[in-house]
Amino acid sequence: MNLRLLSIDDAERARALLPLLERAAQETAATWREDPLPEGTVERFLERALAAPETLIVAAEDVELGEALAVVASAPFQDPLTGETRPMIILLYVTPDIRHHGVARALIGELQRRLGQRGHKELLARAGHNDDALISMGERLGLVRTIEIMSLE
Repeated sequence: MNLRLLSIDDAERARALLPLLERAAQETAATWREDPLPEGTVERFLERALAAPETLIVAAEDVELGEALAVVASAPFQDPLTGETRPMIILLYVTPDIRHHGVARALIGELQRRLGQRGHKELLARAGHNDDALISMGERLGLVRTIEIMSLE
């Protein structure tokens, strides 16, 4: 399989990826939500956040099929106390049949490189508290736990 990485930062190209982005969003949210995301969540995200310098989408496209099979997306995370804004990985999805081949690593590497060109030195990520696989993958990529967010329900 021959994959090409595509950096997407405009609405038209991002909307072409809506089915994949929706799948990524639902799978990601399922790690900490019981209910599926409301319909239109990804479209509203694109309208709201795509112009932010912390927002970027990187897709891995099968060259022969011309179809995106994996995606990572970042968005602004603002510290509520200091107001500092940094890019955070909000979506990471790799089609099951191409997992464990370094695609996620390549996507995150390209995301980090492109965000670095925009002046961002840090990249945050989030993971559900029981998502040991995602936490382990993040640690293998060099991410370290810097803060824990807890909720009172």
